[in-house]
Parts: sequence; structure tokens; C-alpha cells
Amino acid sequence: MNSTVKCQKNNRQVGSYYEQKAKIYLESLGYTILQMNYRCRLGEIDLIAKDKDYIVFVEIKYRYSAKCGLPRESVNYYKKKRIINVAKYYLMAHYKKEVACRFDVIEILGDQLTHLKAAF
Repeated sequence: MNSTVKCQKNNRQVGSYYEQKAKIYLESLGYTILQMNYRCRLGEIDLIAKDKDYIVFVEIKYRYSAKCGLPRESVNYYKKKRIINVAKYYLMAHYKKEVACRFDVIEILGDQLTHLKAAF
């Protein structure tokens, strides 16, 4: 008998709720939200914001509990690579000059939000 805990993926409605929660949190810190759910042929970024001189690409991860690990642990090498490629595409499409950027992860575990600045 397999005792592995099975984790279900969040549906889009749950994801949207926590993306809004993260958006409100960042706005409370003075960030300007530039885009939510930015999509291009290379993939998607949950949230793009401006924090002072930085363009911040934010991956938002939610889990109900830590049974399957912390939400941040699901941002693996391949996910990071995809986010970086989408960010490059976004910057080329929207900025004519070089700008400073940063990659953050917002982890929501139950009701607790943790903001990991410069996560990768």
C-alpha cells in the first residue's frame, strides 16, 4: 500500500483568488502592478510589477498545507528557466533600454503569505 500523500493541483478560481491577494499585498508595499497573468508564446508570469527602479517578475504559489512541501519548492529549475525566458521576452517587447529586474516568489501557505525577494 502506497502511503504517499497525493496533492491536487489548485483550480484556476483558487489560483486567481491568491493572485489577487498577492497583488493587494504588493500594492500595500508601494509596488505598481504592470500586468497580471502575462502570457506569450514562451509561457506565463503571474504578476509583473514595478518596485522603485526594478521591474519585478513574481511567481505566486499557494498550498493549503505543507504535506507536499512548501509552495516555493515547486519553483524548480525548469520553472525558473521558463519565467526568465518570458521575462526576457517581456522586456524586449516593452522597454527600449536596459532596466534592472528581479525575480520574486510569493508563497502562500494556508493563510500565511511570505514574500521571497530576489528568490532567483
